[in-house]
Amino acid sequence: MADECRYGGNVTPKELADLAHLRRARDLMDREYARPLDVAAIAAAAFMSTAHFSRQFRAAYGETPHAYLMTRRIERAKALLRRGGMTVTEVCMAVGCTSLGSFSARFTQLVGETPSAYRARDHSALAAVPGCIARDLTRPGRRSSRNGEAQPAPVP
Repeated sequence: MADECRYGGNVTPKELADLAHLRRARDLMDREYARPLDVAAIAAAAFMSTAHFSRQFRAAYGETPHAYLMTRRIERAKALLRRGGMTVTEVCMAVGCTSLGSFSARFTQLVGETPSAYRARDHSALAAVPGCIARDLTRPGRRSSRNGEAQPAPVP
């Protein structure tokens, strides 16, 4: 069965169990994003070897575990930068990144502008938007708009 359609049709009990383990690992990344996490530790939470976990995670969620974790970290960093009161370095450390250079490069790649430029921009338009909606509107992604906010998925 090809990876791109692995979970598209009938799901075996083994695949269902694997999906539950993958959800557990994804939940760990969502909850503990600020902790030092590596793929081996996350794979252990999913009861899988590192290589098997990475393949299964990518098949299920469309990105590598490391890419998913970094996207979550950047998402949280954007919220902290919008709120203000913290330097870019403090935000970098608060979301679990240890290298300011790597954090800034990844932030710029996903958001389309540097963390400093994002922090300096006016975010007052999001003040009236509920947090759950703001989170979706500002979710970082590889298809960023010119102003740095994630673009909504095209409607079919």
